[in-house]
This record gives sequence, C-alpha cells and structure tokens, in this order.
Amino acid sequence: MESEDIEVDLGDDTLTVNPTPRSGGSSSTENTPDQPVDTVSPAVEIGDIIDSVRQSIKYIVASEGRLNVFSEIAKRLHLPCKKLILDVPTCWTNTYMMLETAIRFKEVFPRYHRVDQTFQWVVSLKQWDMVDNINQVLLGFNDVTNVVSGSDYPTTNLFLPEIRRMKEVLMIKCEDMNDYIRLMTTKMAAKFDKYWGDSNLLMSLAAIFDPRYNIKLINLFFPIIYPGAEASTHIHNVLTIPQELFELYVYTHNAFILQETTQVNASSSSSAIVRDVVPKVSLGRSRYFEHIRSSDTIRPIKTYLHVYLEEDVYISDKNENRDDMEIDFEVLACWNYNALKYRILSKMARDILAVPISTVASESSFSAGGRVIEPHRASLSIETVLMLLCDSDWMRTLYGIKRKSAGEKYIEVELPTTTTT
Repeated sequence: MESEDIEVDLGDDTLTVNPTPRSGGSSSTENTPDQPVDTVSPAVEIGDIIDSVRQSIKYIVASEGRLNVFSEIAKRLHLPCKKLILDVPTCWTNTYMMLETAIRFKEVFPRYHRVDQTFQWVVSLKQWDMVDNINQVLLGFNDVTNVVSGSDYPTTNLFLPEIRRMKEVLMIKCEDMNDYIRLMTTKMAAKFDKYWGDSNLLMSLAAIFDPRYNIKLINLFFPIIYPGAEASTHIHNVLTIPQELFELYVYTHNAFILQETTQVNASSSSSAIVRDVVPKVSLGRSRYFEHIRSSDTIRPIKTYLHVYLEEDVYISDKNENRDDMEIDFEVLACWNYNALKYRILSKMARDILAVPISTVASESSFSAGGRVIEPHRASLSIETVLMLLCDSDWMRTLYGIKRKSAGEKYIEVELPTTTTT
C-alpha cells in the first residue's frame, strides 16, 4: 500500500507529509500557490475575517488526517503552541481566546492550503494584523472579565478600577491610526458613556471602603471616566452619600444602646434583693457599663468616617511593583479585624461590600446568547429563590465545593505529537 506524498515549501525547508493514506497511489508533487494577494481594505468588516478563522479551525479539527498535517507543518516551523481553540460565537471571550491562539499559527494556514486545495479560508497577513490589533483592544476587556470571574464571590470594590481601565483603553483606541479600530472603539465608547453616564453610587461607595483605595481612588479616576466639571459633581455626590448613610447608622446604633440601657436599668431595679449580697461589685459594674453606653451615644467633633477618610491607604509589599492590586485581598476580613476601632463604620462597610455588583453570572454578562428560564424556575417565589441561593452558598463553603462556570465552553483541541503514516 502506497500513499501520496506532497511536498510543502517552508522557505528553507521542504516538508513531505502524508495527509490521507490511499491505495495504488504514486508520488506526485502539487503545484503550490503563492501567499494570497491581499485585497482587504480597512473598511472590511472584521466579522468576516473572524468568521474565516473560525471556519478554518472548524475544517481542520473535523478530521484527524487534516489535524495531523496541520500539526506536522507547525512542528517544522518550531511553533511552541500545541492547541487550537474553537469558540462559541455568542461568547466574545471565547472568540478572543480562539483568535489569540489562532494568530500563532498564521504561517501554518497558508502552507496547509498548499497541501489541501479544498481548504478555502485562507487569511492574508494583513488580515492577521487586523485580528492582532482587534485582540489588543479585547485584551483589556478580557483582563476585566478575569478579575470579575476570578473570585467565587467578587465584592463590589473590585469594579471601579476596572471601569477606569476600560474607559482609558477606549479613549486611546478611539484615536488609533487604523480606521477599523477607530470605528469599532467609537461605537463601544458611545455605549460605554451611555451606560456609565451616571455615577454608580454603590460601586463608588464600595471603592471608598476598600482600605487600598479610600477616597483617593475616586479623586484620581473620576476625572478620567467623566469629562470636565461633571467629574467634580460626581465626586461631591459620592462624598455626600457616605456621611448621610453614616448618620443613619449612628442613629440606629444610639437607639439600640438606649434600648439596651433601659433594659439594664429595669433589670437592676428588679434585682434589688441581690444588692445586699454583693452591693459594691454589682453597683460598680452597672454604673461603669451605663457610663460607657451613655458616652458611646455622644456625638464626637470628628466622626469615625472622617478619621477613616483621612487615613493613608493600605499597600502591601506584594503590590508595590504591580500595576493592578491583588484581587484576593480579603476586604471583608479587614473590616472584621477593625471592628473594635470602627464599631459603627465597620458594620456600614460590611453591609455595602456584601451587596453583589450583579445578580447575573459574569460569563452570561459577556455572552450574546439568551438565558433559558423554565416554567418551574419562573414560578419560584422570591423567598424560595433566596433560601436556595443561601443554602447553595453554605453547602459549598461547608464542603469546599468550587462553583462551576455557567458560561458557554469553547472547544480545545490538542495537536497530535506525531503524524499518521
């Protein structure tokens, strides 16, 4: 049994591969076409190029023989990447990973075309450059996605720095020298400004109560996110809300202390018969705690909120040489640790940080696919849903079970190490 050997020009080397074993064949040399002439203009929709990449990968991974030929060419070119990724078209993060991997094989695809003439989706070098430029834009957004999905329970304080990063990327890319980049990012920036035109108070408050950021993050980032005087207005609004909220927590705390003091006094008067047994100790303790409770309700000249806002930000040694702060910083644990120093403020901070930034899974937020709601799910009451969510979280914490990704999964295909002969 013989097979048809095909020579592929690799520049300095010539590769002989055997894509499909055949009976009674004879050795022959295919005519190899040159690199396709680039006729793409900057106005061509990038979606067509992405679809060509997707179809080419789908074609190659559909057959073991094609995959063997592709792998052999990649091996002779000494390419380090050993896998191809086929995305889910409705999930742009999948598409980013597919393009990021495929671009490493940009020299393999045209050479494979010389072996397999039925392979029609050849992307030119200039088109690959367009894909690379697009991916440079998507890289920043992919990093933001990883921050959001990198934690099982991302607290709200993580998001404002990432919003600033996206805004800065869009501002830079809107001035890009390439028309297609400017066109794409201008549309993205318009949607970004429409969505984030109003300051998100919850996100801003959460950033303030992160000891790494405090008010300094607001003062630095708001002029980037919002234009001109609008930034000053938003900063003033953000600073006003914590003070009003803190006063409400102080009022609630004082009311609780007053009620507790009343109960203690009533208990003391009803237990007068005990005083003749231990009069001095009991009376001394009661007076002391009563004094502490009453003094705790006296309004200080400078509130603990002002004291916290004037403190220096927390920067660990691990973060000094990094552009981004550690996402595994336990901000809630930090406020638990400082609960004795900031009794009222710590409760307020924990209540704010406990609010999720979104009720939708991060993978679903970046997917164009729809969510399927069954009739049984739609009929659940709010109380039942809350109980199920709480039970689910408690069970995961109790048994150390990691939350499974709800996102749409791409297909990852490893290249074979040896070809079939």
